[in-house]
Amino acid sequence: MDSEVEPNRTVLVVGAAGFLGGYIVAALRERGWRVLRGVRARGRALAADERECDLQRLPTPESWLPLLAGVDAVVNVAGILREEGGQTFATVHLDAPLALARACVKQGVQCFVQISALGLPEDGEFVASKQRFDEALLELPLRSAILRPSIVYAISGSYGGTSLLRALAAFPGALLLPGDGRWLIQPVAVQDLADLAARALESETSGIYEVGGPERMTLREYQHAWREWLRIPGNRVIFTPVGCVSLLVRFWETIGSGPVGETMWRMLRRGNVTADGAIERLRRDFGIAPRPLQEVLASTPSQVQDRWQAQLYFLAPALRLGIAMLWLISAWVGWTTPASEIEQLADGSVLGAMKPVAVARSAATFDMILGLWLLLGFRLRTAIASMMALVLVYTLVFGIALPTLWLDPLGGLAKNLVVLPALAVLWVLSERR
Repeated sequence: MDSEVEPNRTVLVVGAAGFLGGYIVAALRERGWRVLRGVRARGRALAADERECDLQRLPTPESWLPLLAGVDAVVNVAGILREEGGQTFATVHLDAPLALARACVKQGVQCFVQISALGLPEDGEFVASKQRFDEALLELPLRSAILRPSIVYAISGSYGGTSLLRALAAFPGALLLPGDGRWLIQPVAVQDLADLAARALESETSGIYEVGGPERMTLREYQHAWREWLRIPGNRVIFTPVGCVSLLVRFWETIGSGPVGETMWRMLRRGNVTADGAIERLRRDFGIAPRPLQEVLASTPSQVQDRWQAQLYFLAPALRLGIAMLWLISAWVGWTTPASEIEQLADGSVLGAMKPVAVARSAATFDMILGLWLLLGFRLRTAIASMMALVLVYTLVFGIALPTLWLDPLGGLAKNLVVLPALAVLWVLSERR
């Protein structure tokens, strides 16, 4: 099936700003659709092709109707891996999408494509809430196709758990595996999933479709394939005990952060594969099926930037922790250094007339605030920019007022020549999406 889309047909993609959403938007545009991207603006101005779609604020069909004016079809790819504030599974995966689907019926929208999740309800509320919506969607008088993918990967970039898996595959010296790596998966390229979503809009079929690659492979085979593609030497494997991984996942779940939650961990251990005949059904109804992993990897050779991304995965939080600890230690030193030593150091300089003890204690307080701010992770780039500004001020003021600090055998001001670019690198790495 490779039908032409009628000119000026419009599709609303809800969750378009996410990783999967971006690829789906690209696939739809390639096939001739006019795409409206449903996003959360978060106070910024919307682009010409964007529509404000904050699911917390769209609880009823009537609230969705203005967004559906002139829309012929909808793709819903919105989802969350963890609940946070008003962003609950019930709201994002069930209530708001169901209101949208009912609005589609009222508005006469012709087709609804839902990106769901392959798994069992007992895996966790992430899966259960999505599948409750799937069942409710099928009961509406609306042509709807529901795609439930296995592990989704991309050559150009990664997200969430797939970023962690790529980092483990690229670990220097050995491949790190959770457990023994024998769990079965059917990885699907994000471009193939996006193409299926686009073709589903043009199909006349409805129903639930499980989406996976044409081969069932173990996690160990999947990771070896990525290590080979990244051109990381060494085939030695280090198996991580399942209990240790479970404790780490539970910790991530408790703090509400981290790349993998307990639902994903349960899905992986149980095996994340499609039912028999699922691939043939995709090919019959949509004209295509996902490609094998090796074929996708062979189509695009890896570059050094791919290795950078994978191997910086663990270095980025280590750099953040190291810088935060440097600031906190600096704060501790600033508060505990005897006043007599501070006055002796400032004696004979411009700082001697500026209440140097009060200046040192104030600087220590700023250091403590910034160190804790960086650890907490709230508005990281603002915290990092503040640190860079403070280091520049320290360097200029003390470099001019106390030039002997440049020759301090323990680093003194000279260390700032390393700290500033380290902060700049952390500022770049803090962009996670």
